[in-house]
Amino acid sequence: MITIQEMVIRLVVAAVLGSAVGLERERLDWAAGLRTHMLVCVGSALAVIISAFGFKDILGTANVTLDPSRIAAQVISGIGFLGAGTILFLRSEVVRGLTTAAGLWAVAAIGLAIGAGLYVAGAVTTAIVLLILAGIKPLERRLFKNRGVRQLHMTVRRALFSLTDLESILARSPRGDFLSITVLPHLSSDTDVLEVRLRRAMSPVDGMSLLNGLRGCPGVSEVSLGETQQ
Repeated sequence: MITIQEMVIRLVVAAVLGSAVGLERERLDWAAGLRTHMLVCVGSALAVIISAFGFKDILGTANVTLDPSRIAAQVISGIGFLGAGTILFLRSEVVRGLTTAAGLWAVAAIGLAIGAGLYVAGAVTTAIVLLILAGIKPLERRLFKNRGVRQLHMTVRRALFSLTDLESILARSPRGDFLSITVLPHLSSDTDVLEVRLRRAMSPVDGMSLLNGLRGCPGVSEVSLGETQQ
């Protein structure tokens, strides 16, 4: 039987390891941040403890058997519902949040490991997850620097601007992954002026091609292209 001291240690260690991953996601301002990852890891650890030690009072009762992995196994499938909430479908072919969802799944597994007393496995997995989330990203940017995320700013007149014309230009432009399209009121007092922002993963050449096409779009008075963080 697990002691109270050991139980507390496992829950605290799970919270610490979950916070390590959560801090990295919080740094990028994702919806699933520090507290979410800590809760997932601690909850998973508790699920293992309950699964393994929570039914000792009924052991030995006729027709009662214990499967210590039963509750823990439900964590792996159940975390999918939480992970699905972090995934954003911006367009039919563009999905964001998969990395965060995968991170939550990994943190749940870390919590299961700590709850089972596998401290080394949980700690090493945490280090590997942090390496994947934070350490590999600079390398990924260097290898795929020609496919960086760039943002287009457009100032348009509401009366002349047509989303149909914009979609036609975007359809003819070199293919890329649109991360977001935002339409906002312009800072000026003229209510007929709007600001449109497009974030898209594309090369510099593709960006200039799209920029030139947007300049010819009816109602567009200003358009500029800049690079942004993913």
